[in-house]
Amino acid sequence: MSNRLPADERRTQLVESALELAEGGGVGAVTVRAVAENAGVSLGVVHYCFDSKEALVVAMAETLIQQLADTMRTAFDIPHDEPAPQGVRGLRELLFKGLSAAWPSIEATAGRQLLTYEITTYSLRHRNAGALGGDVALQQYRIMDEQAHAFLSACAEQTGTTWTEPIESVARIALALIDGLTLRWLVDRESDSIVSELDDMAAIIAARAVGKP
Repeated sequence: MSNRLPADERRTQLVESALELAEGGGVGAVTVRAVAENAGVSLGVVHYCFDSKEALVVAMAETLIQQLADTMRTAFDIPHDEPAPQGVRGLRELLFKGLSAAWPSIEATAGRQLLTYEITTYSLRHRNAGALGGDVALQQYRIMDEQAHAFLSACAEQTGTTWTEPIESVARIALALIDGLTLRWLVDRESDSIVSELDDMAAIIAARAVGKP
């Protein structure tokens, strides 16, 4: 019965199988044979869906990017039917609220967060070689930029503030801070420090805004 899945469902199954392997052993653990065994299918089924390991890694990256985008979109969803705090102080509060809402999902998916960094590195190495998958890192950050841009725009609108720098630059700085904090947490797992660090991050970002005249 498992061999009769529609092609899209089969690809999804194989990608999830590959992600499970990569969470435990990194991208190096992902081979066509290992994915086939983990998914309980033949080698031919994997080769039919993906003509190379690189194609499979690209599909893994695309899945991780979409999951990350969905998480950010949900966490950064600002209710429009509730009065928001105003001014730069209100902006800081709203930024902190969004960052705090996103963080639990980061801690809950530590393995996939680590894998995201690994696939980014994998993509950059392949980009230098001009190989398949070289644009994955660019795609990843492009989608993250879009979500951050939307969140920052909504926060400013809700709090009656305006950014003193191009919002694209503010989004880049915000994402760089999140990247660094996430990577540091993956190293030391100091969860007790996260609340104050997220508050500091919100202050750094809010400092690039002023109240509208």
